[in-house]
Amino acid sequence: MSLKGLLSSRSGRHGPHGPASALTDGERLAMLDDLEQSGLGWFWASDAMGNLTYLSAAIAARLDLPLDALIGQPLTAIFTAAESDGRGKSLSLMLGAHKSFVGMAVRAARRPQAMVLRLSGQPIMSASGKFLGFRGTGTDITEEYAREEETARLARFDSLTGLSNRHRMASHIEATLTAFKTARRNCAVLMIDLDRFKHVNDTLGHAAGDELLKQVASRLARAIDRECEIGRLGGDEFQVLLPDIDDRGVLGEIAAKIIAMLRQPYSLDEGRCVIGASVGIAIAPHDGMTREDIVRAADLALYAAKNGGRAQYRFFSGDLENETIFRRRLEQDLGTALREKQLFLRFEPIVEAAAGTVASLEAHVCWNHAERGVIDEEEFAQIIEGSALIADVGRWAIGAACAGAAAWPESVRLAVNVPVSLFLADDFVALVGEALEAASLAPGRLELEISEAVFFGDANVVDRTLAALFKLGVRLTLDEFGSGFSSLAYLRRAPFDAIKIDQKLVAEAERHDAREMGLVRAIVALAGALQMDTMAGGVESAGLLAALTGGGVRYLQGPIFSEPAEAETVAAEMSGGTWQIEPGAERTRRARRRTVFRKIQVIHDDYAYEVTLRNLSKSGALIEGLANVPKGTQFVVDLGGGQLAVATVTRSSGDVQGLEFEQSLIEDGSGGLCTRNRVSPYALAAAGAPLAPLAPGKFMGLAQDLGRAGAVPKFGCSRGLRGEPV
Repeated sequence: MSLKGLLSSRSGRHGPHGPASALTDGERLAMLDDLEQSGLGWFWASDAMGNLTYLSAAIAARLDLPLDALIGQPLTAIFTAAESDGRGKSLSLMLGAHKSFVGMAVRAARRPQAMVLRLSGQPIMSASGKFLGFRGTGTDITEEYAREEETARLARFDSLTGLSNRHRMASHIEATLTAFKTARRNCAVLMIDLDRFKHVNDTLGHAAGDELLKQVASRLARAIDRECEIGRLGGDEFQVLLPDIDDRGVLGEIAAKIIAMLRQPYSLDEGRCVIGASVGIAIAPHDGMTREDIVRAADLALYAAKNGGRAQYRFFSGDLENETIFRRRLEQDLGTALREKQLFLRFEPIVEAAAGTVASLEAHVCWNHAERGVIDEEEFAQIIEGSALIADVGRWAIGAACAGAAAWPESVRLAVNVPVSLFLADDFVALVGEALEAASLAPGRLELEISEAVFFGDANVVDRTLAALFKLGVRLTLDEFGSGFSSLAYLRRAPFDAIKIDQKLVAEAERHDAREMGLVRAIVALAGALQMDTMAGGVESAGLLAALTGGGVRYLQGPIFSEPAEAETVAAEMSGGTWQIEPGAERTRRARRRTVFRKIQVIHDDYAYEVTLRNLSKSGALIEGLANVPKGTQFVVDLGGGQLAVATVTRSSGDVQGLEFEQSLIEDGSGGLCTRNRVSPYALAAAGAPLAPLAPGKFMGLAQDLGRAGAVPKFGCSRGLRGEPV
């Protein structure tokens, strides 16, 4: 149909010239033709079957499609709803229902990238009311639509990385939890925070920081090879939503992979850098039913991971909130500890491998807390990490350590680890000089262990401080070498006397030997070429000791020689002038005390018993508190928080039983163990309990219902057992 025909069919309803028109048909046609050619508006028409009968030639030309190929085709085959219009089915719906429509954004089906059109249409009826087709208009809105799309994208996505932003992640998590609650599905939320990112931003500049964040986003996408939604919440904080997963073994593997990939070196225009990452993990519905609860749980887990020494992952547990509150209180008490002299030092021997004598002692800070008691060096290091008082504690440690070392034989040196913030302080060199003078300690007997992280500071300040320390005469050790920062440029710039190999690399060498020991030998060779000594810590086994000694490492420390010792013990051992230590084959690092002698419950045949957990491994446990339990008895061990492990008694003596788990426990990312799966709140709901996250001990009272629901296996009653019905 021509425009004249279209006009005639429209004007036929009102007479030849319309109700009050002074224009002739020719003038009207010329005006409409000018309008079409200008691009300000165009026309279309379809028949009763929805096939196109008219289309402005100007639009066909802009679409780069032959007009003849369009006429006679179904309108719905020519135009499709714009991708994010949200009304994709409206066109066919309106055409089929013979309803008028206005302002529908469409694209050409065969040229989706060509342009975006805004389509309007009105049904045409005959005098008898019969539907004849549609007549309509259209407008090119490509630029306007692109602006709207970009505005919408910026509202939903992070402009720097292209990941979802905080608002979109919140909406997505909210919608997912709502849908999954109805469908009884699980999902996990990971909170990721970058370690040492601020150093990059401060030293290499914000442009470098922005580029680093882009590379982090790219690595995150590669690290997670399953369906997920990744978002950047702002700064150096990221969030991941993983649907349909509650297996903590799989989640731990994902978190470990993220940490490993993000700590690999980055190449930026401004230089090379290395950062780290900490990960907190929460699982719905176990750890929360709402977005606020699940995100808060993941945040608490992240906080625990960072406090645990960073570069860790941590699962949420019901105890974390109390642990977090307590740790914050400890941080607040640090000021009191300094004022009231509650801090004290322990000294860990560093042994010369060839002679077996103690060459130096590394000072570790401990805390005699008024309420908690003694907080050992390992836990204190976790508390002080990130504290505003870390430099003040470092100042105290240098002074106290020098005073203590003054009484040692002159052949024994003192090693002190220097916090980055203290090293970069203006008065650091003066502080060291004053401590040496006050203790009358020769500068050559003081070894300052300096992390490679100091090189992220102002280069002029770092070089000036290193030169002043060298002039003072103290020994300098480059700590954590091989942690990822390592660069020959550091060794060339600074007058180091020794390299201390990173403990994680040493641990990997013990587990895998070949490749990692090759790296250790390469570090030894490098140090030898630069006339530097080498040392390694964390040595626990005779095999690792032999490998490191054979590899040429000169100085060693670790539990195989001695744990950090009290000042009185050190004085007694060195009273003869030297301290000789024979490595002990049976010495291992002491277990974390929080995992020993914990009250738990075991369940058998609908009876619950409170016992003491004496030790715990991946494959089993030792419990105490039940008498005359036969071998072969099966228990469900309630480790708290919905963690149930099926176990069999493999040995029994008096009131002590050894248990073997049916399914091994897994690492929890922070040195502990946990079950791979937990009792699902959905299973509890099926047994008649309210649908809610499972708190520690909440399983008790529901065993019979759960047994009937198939959530917990039931066993026959064994003689000699006494307990209370669940």
